[in-house]
Amino acid sequence: MSAIRLLVLGAVRRHGRAHGYQVRNDLEYWGAHEWSNAKPGSVYHALKQLAKQGLLLAHEVAPSTVGGPPRTEYEITERGTEEYLALLRASLTSYDQKMDVLSAGIGFIVDLERSEAVALLRERLTGLAAWRAAVTEHYVPQDGLGSIGHIGEIMNLWVHSADAGAEWTRGLIARIEGGAYVFAGEGDPFVGVLAEGEENPYATGVPNPGDTH
Repeated sequence: MSAIRLLVLGAVRRHGRAHGYQVRNDLEYWGAHEWSNAKPGSVYHALKQLAKQGLLLAHEVAPSTVGGPPRTEYEITERGTEEYLALLRASLTSYDQKMDVLSAGIGFIVDLERSEAVALLRERLTGLAAWRAAVTEHYVPQDGLGSIGHIGEIMNLWVHSADAGAEWTRGLIARIEGGAYVFAGEGDPFVGVLAEGEENPYATGVPNPGDTH
């Protein structure tokens, strides 16, 4: 799974309608340009591709104040919402997702109901435990290093990563079950998007004049 697809769909959905620079600005505000492939070119490309696939609807709006052609704003479609929720659920349950995919999923977890979020994270725990059991059936960290030399450190790394991932997941489940955060159906959640014209302290650049994205 590509994190950029989930990130862009989720960011547009949060706004209702958004142009390319707003989406890029939000993702930079979340730090996604540091922990994912959500670079400016990737964001604009994803918006156009998602629109071609019918997951976003492109609207041409009035020309920018600095002149140039009409700017494009994007709105998520019904199909786009279905795809977004499918990607979100997969990002939280699949133990073998890359870190950027899991990070994107955590960023949007409150779009789900609390009980579903917990259930998906428990499914993630089950997957981690099954994967770890499959590895350690043939390899035991404290006993297996000597026979295969330093190569054993590879499996050692993955076993420790599985353990750390499980510990973190259990902690998140406990926080959610303890009432942390506002989930779907519970009221107004933390949105975490910038208003039009609001300064982004983490921005990597400024929009180009006449940005048509």
